[in-house]
Amino acid sequence: MSSEQRPNPRLNEDLLFNRAPGGPPRYGSTSDKPVQYLAVADRSGEVIGYVWANDADDAAGWLVRAAGGDEAFNKGGRWARRLHDAKARGLAPTAALAEMIEQSDPAKSSHVVPGSLTEAPSADTVRALAAAS
Repeated sequence: MSSEQRPNPRLNEDLLFNRAPGGPPRYGSTSDKPVQYLAVADRSGEVIGYVWANDADDAAGWLVRAAGGDEAFNKGGRWARRLHDAKARGLAPTAALAEMIEQSDPAKSSHVVPGSLTEAPSADTVRALAAAS
């Protein structure tokens, strides 16, 4: 038996990653057109993030408020899932916002701030708001 170990040829092969088609439907992640957005707050009324939408670009997204920390990030998963579910059901992005307003419940861990539906020049404007607050 030799003291020199032979390398496994499989460890020297290049890994090939092939993108698999499909996956769940998703709204686009950006829009340079005007967007509508909602503020989302926790039970204490502290804004934890924003949900924005634009029908022309079939785009929508959840943006966690930077000052909200880990708790805001964790509560935001619920809002991102609601967007994914709305897209899977074929709703237009702004219809998803309307549904969120209609189904909002202040007793939940997070809810839409009443009367917060606002328009911004672009999704980047809302991103800046989330980052600055």
